[in-house]
Amino acid sequence: MNMEFKRKLPTPQTVKDMYPVTEELVRQKRENDRQIKAVITGEDQRLMLLIGPCSADREDAVLEYAARLRTLQERVEDTILIVPRIYSNKPRTTGDGYKGMLHQPDPNGQPDMLKGLIAIRKMHMKVLEQTGFSSADELLYPENYYYLSDILSYAAIGARSVEDQQHRLIASGLDVPVGMKNPTSGDLSVMMNSILAAQHPHTFLFAQWEVHSKGNPLAHAILRGSVNKYGRSLPNYHYEDLSQLYELYAKSGLANPAVIIDTNHSNSGKQWDQQARIAKEVLHSTRHNGDIGRMVKGLMIESYLLDGCQKPDGGVYGLSITDPCIGWEKTEQLVLELAELRG
Repeated sequence: MNMEFKRKLPTPQTVKDMYPVTEELVRQKRENDRQIKAVITGEDQRLMLLIGPCSADREDAVLEYAARLRTLQERVEDTILIVPRIYSNKPRTTGDGYKGMLHQPDPNGQPDMLKGLIAIRKMHMKVLEQTGFSSADELLYPENYYYLSDILSYAAIGARSVEDQQHRLIASGLDVPVGMKNPTSGDLSVMMNSILAAQHPHTFLFAQWEVHSKGNPLAHAILRGSVNKYGRSLPNYHYEDLSQLYELYAKSGLANPAVIIDTNHSNSGKQWDQQARIAKEVLHSTRHNGDIGRMVKGLMIESYLLDGCQKPDGGVYGLSITDPCIGWEKTEQLVLELAELRG
């Protein structure tokens, strides 16, 4: 094999034993899980916002951001449910470049997976301890989810992973909502097949075990736009797109038909400052059609302390080192506007 086996990493349970959660944090996560699940099933009519930086690059800035979200949550709690988007992995189109805190706890240092595993667990735990939020992270590497399974309340499967069999099977065994993005091609049948697979039970091989999953009825869609063969971004958040998705759900027989709209990526054409406009258009669509209103459960927004982005070695606190984000001032204004529109 053309690879070097550097060292064997500790098991998820070993890392959990090294950095355990308290009973109080277990209770808090359980309550967060209950509220998020209630939004997906429709028992809770609030709009869910999965909001946070493109990638969580440094613990101190992430904790400050999450603390600000907690204060904001208290202002909009009647109409909005906030779930911090704290992504510790960064998928790369070409595979090159910064891959997230899991790989590089120091963005300018060498990859160190052991330090990365510990760093992301400690970061998610501190968010839970200091703000009461249990976060969303991307299920980029399914085997790594179990290092965080006791502190995450939401998992997303990205556009490049949604057709992968292992991602689908692992999603079927999770007990938290899993959002399945449409692939970069925009083919909604791929996304719907992924949701179907995740909602059904399976027997499969995982971590040298034969395992049996029970199916995850909380698996649902995330629309993130697509890219055509010429590299042009094509949005799929408009009223007509939502109507088409509703029809697909109606024919599918899937449980808990739900969708989260990603306001960035190909939906914005990577024009990050368009996210507020897109979010408000989606809410406008929900008010004009009851079926769409019931199906749309929330929005995914890329936001950080400062507007824009920088290179990984830029060193500016609270400024994204991957895709550009809206800064805190715009974030706060947008969330308050959404709360008013939702009310």
